[in-house]
Amino acid sequence: MNLLVISQHAMLLERLRTAFAGAGHSVEAVPDHLHALASEAWTGAQLMLVDAAGTPMDGFRLCHLLRAESRSLFRSLPIFLILDHPPTPADQARLAEVDGDGLLEADASLQTLLAVLGPLVAGANPRGRAERTRLLALGLAAAQIRQIAAVTDTLGFELTAGTLKLARQLNPPIVFVGLGPSPQAVQTVPAPGPPGAVQTAQNALHTLAGLPRPCYPILVGPMLEAEGQGRLLAQGAMDWLVPPLSMPILHLVCRRAQAWIHAMRIQRECQHQIQDLVAQRRVLEQEASALRSEVVTDSLTELLNRKAFNQHLEHASNQWDRHKRAFVLILGDLDYFKLINDRFVHMVGDKVLKAVAQRITASLRRSDLAFRIGGEEFAILLTESSLRAGAEVAEKIRRTIDQQPVTLESGQNVFPTMSFGVGAADSDDSAALFARVDQALYVAKRKGRNRVEVLTGDD
Repeated sequence: MNLLVISQHAMLLERLRTAFAGAGHSVEAVPDHLHALASEAWTGAQLMLVDAAGTPMDGFRLCHLLRAESRSLFRSLPIFLILDHPPTPADQARLAEVDGDGLLEADASLQTLLAVLGPLVAGANPRGRAERTRLLALGLAAAQIRQIAAVTDTLGFELTAGTLKLARQLNPPIVFVGLGPSPQAVQTVPAPGPPGAVQTAQNALHTLAGLPRPCYPILVGPMLEAEGQGRLLAQGAMDWLVPPLSMPILHLVCRRAQAWIHAMRIQRECQHQIQDLVAQRRVLEQEASALRSEVVTDSLTELLNRKAFNQHLEHASNQWDRHKRAFVLILGDLDYFKLINDRFVHMVGDKVLKAVAQRITASLRRSDLAFRIGGEEFAILLTESSLRAGAEVAEKIRRTIDQQPVTLESGQNVFPTMSFGVGAADSDDSAALFARVDQALYVAKRKGRNRVEVLTGDD
């Protein structure tokens, strides 16, 4: 008995070898699911154990792929899923869904392994003999069907003569399509082919191309002239058998068809994995965006915070130094905000801060940025803007805050005001610019508050 173990659980592998290798059974190990899929590691296996968990492919998905495989081996091969936790109802449901044979815990004892796997290793197969995958022959002579069947039988297939209607029902993985009467001698010169044979084969290939699962059409008949060959190959013919049929060539073509089916299966799985990875990346990007937002966003006002302000101010200053991209810095501070907190409660102060933040945001362009950099302190960066335009924006915000009181749930109005300092990029670095605009804000406070002071080159 050959046991194939696709697992990262080294201790389980050792217990399996202790239990069965000493009795003359082979225990082969493969580290991961994709490696097993690509290398077809199960060739010759009579019992398979595979980790249920795995990235990017897990054991349940691998089991599902094998059960859908065209070869009878995978429908009769007992497959056990290895869990790193006790089985749950969800695990049992997934096992039934993928047609697995059992669940096994990774820390199962030697006695448990012997009890569960012993009868299978001794030769008892709960799945019995699997029904062989049916292949289809369209328009072939009885003698040709017998010849081809002699090869396909050895590969675990059953060849059936039928029609396109049967092809739609079976969706066989390999279809042999006849091209009409064939000479008994070896053909050396391409011929036009029997009348209507090319069109009939084209119609068959067109139908096969529309099946839900792709199949491997093999043409059986005389080699046609170049035009006929081109039409059939363009319609989807994958291979060509020229009578008289040779057993070695037949075997080679069937093996080639099997390899193509295996490659298509891996391609489909890779596409699934890519889609899964794209979906996972999208989720991670959303989570990362949310985390970045939490790190640089003020939770109360939903404006950017002091950390984000420092980064953006430094970036704007660098852009000015390198490319002379103008920007304006505005600093604003609510007047007598402590009195609002003292007269009312802090929740009212929070509502005032949120209302002020909304009024600031509504007064800006999409390219401009607003920040809450302290308790009642705000900052604004205006990109590609002049000092005069910046002063106008600050005055607009000041007037909006002054003229739109904040109404409380009680119906009472709060009348906040705000003082501003405004400055534009110059030869100063970001820290020096901030200090000078902050000084302009201080001047606005000293001159009576609720006003805008503009930092000029002479200040």
